[in-house]
Amino acid sequence: MNRLDFTPYRRSTVGFDRLFDLMERQARSAGGDNYPPFNIERRGDDDYRITLAVAGFREEDLDIVAQQNLLTVQGRKRDELCDGEMLHIGIANRGFERRFELADFVRVEKADLADGLLVIDLLREVPDAMKPKKVAIGGQKPLEVVKDNSDDSAAA
Repeated sequence: MNRLDFTPYRRSTVGFDRLFDLMERQARSAGGDNYPPFNIERRGDDDYRITLAVAGFREEDLDIVAQQNLLTVQGRKRDELCDGEMLHIGIANRGFERRFELADFVRVEKADLADGLLVIDLLREVPDAMKPKKVAIGGQKPLEVVKDNSDDSAAA
């Protein structure tokens, strides 16, 4: 069994427990079901896209739930009655649940279904309070030098 051991990193870091737990959980479940196949694409600094191949599913068969740091896509296949006898079933006809761990401040912007592909666009929006700020050294504005013009007017 290939198990990642993050013990050396856990000893020398503070506050990264969630990250290490996530990586260990992903390593344990990596050998799981790969249905439906999907792509994850980075489209810009803060834009991402997840594309799932969900051929045969309709909008009403799919549920997308976004909660803090987790996106869950679930498909429930309806039982279709066919008019004839099935001689071969090669198209997957099963439900699924696919989970995606999201970073902080990542939200679902929109989702579209077309041509058997479910496309979910994600956007990372870091609040202004969390963005880096330039800090002035000393924390104060420099003092302005005030020129005394009284001596100039007396000499004239």
